[in-house]
This record gives sequence, C-alpha cells and structure tokens, in this order.
Amino acid sequence: MKYMIASDIHGSSYYCQKLMDAYKYEKPDRLILLGDILYHGPRNPMLSDYNPAKLAEKLNACSMPVVICRGNCDSEVDTLVLDMPIQAPYTYVVAEGLKIVTTHGHYVETDEAKDKMAKALKADIFISGHVHINVLEKRGNTIFLNPGSPSLSKREDNRATVAVLEDKTIKIIDIDTDEVIMTLTL
Repeated sequence: MKYMIASDIHGSSYYCQKLMDAYKYEKPDRLILLGDILYHGPRNPMLSDYNPAKLAEKLNACSMPVVICRGNCDSEVDTLVLDMPIQAPYTYVVAEGLKIVTTHGHYVETDEAKDKMAKALKADIFISGHVHINVLEKRGNTIFLNPGSPSLSKREDNRATVAVLEDKTIKIIDIDTDEVIMTLTL
C-alpha cells in the first residue's frame, strides 16, 4: 500500500492542484490529509490563490480514497462541501502490520506529548501536521513524521512539501521540483 500524506493546505487551489499532480506521478492508493484543508486560518496570511470551493471540487474529484483528520482551522461548514468526512482529531490505522496514528497536531504540540501518545498507542508511525515544518525522525520505537505544508511552508527555504509512505520507506518531497528532500526506512 502506498500513501500520500499532506497537511495544512489552507484553501490554496494552486497547491491543491500541485498535490493532485504529485498524486498522478506517485500513484498512491490513499491520500491522508492532516487537517486545515479549506480555511486559511486567522493567524495565516490570505493566499493569493485562496479558493476553498475550487479546492473542495478538486478533492471531491480525486479518484483515490481520501482520509482527513480534523485540524484547528476545519469547521462544520467545511464538511458540507466535501464528499468525504473530516474525521476526528485522531485516526488509528493498522496497515501492513504497522500501527499508524495520524492527527493534525494542535492537541499534541510538544515532542513529549507526541512521545507519550505514541507509546500509549504503541504506534510504529506517528504522523502530525500543524506546524508547517518537516519532521522525519525515529525516537524510541516510533517514527515521527510531519509532511510540512504545500501552501504555507514555514521551512527556512519555503519549500512546498508532502510525504509518501511506501514499502516501509517514508520520503518527503518538494512538490514544486519533485526532489526527495528527506527519507527514512523503517
């Protein structure tokens, strides 16, 4: 199974299209979105391509299953324009023998809180977004992943990033250049 993982699109129709283009290239089986999908949020700048209705249309037209965790900027009204549900703040999946926890990350912002939750849930992979900065590291028995943000990156170089999990390898990709900028094998 191959997963594409993204977070914090914040209503950017341009970067949603870049995500869909990366999807066509990578051909994953499932798209996992870690929240903050349609709304830009009050602490973020208004994007020049802000168009949540167009973004919703693109996600609704997506041919693969889409799983969405609820982020701090997602609201009830967002669920009215999406064909797939925005789920709870956490999901727990067992796939190919791996226990995977996904969350937006606003309830577990510190490494200590993430470590504690990962240990309690016996997570092999703990995936979160929210901070718009990539993380790909192993602490203890758990891989911690943050795919960054394709539209509002807070990396020093402002790279637009997503992650791909396939065959127990995780890579973080710059979707503007298709360059793999981080990789880790379980």
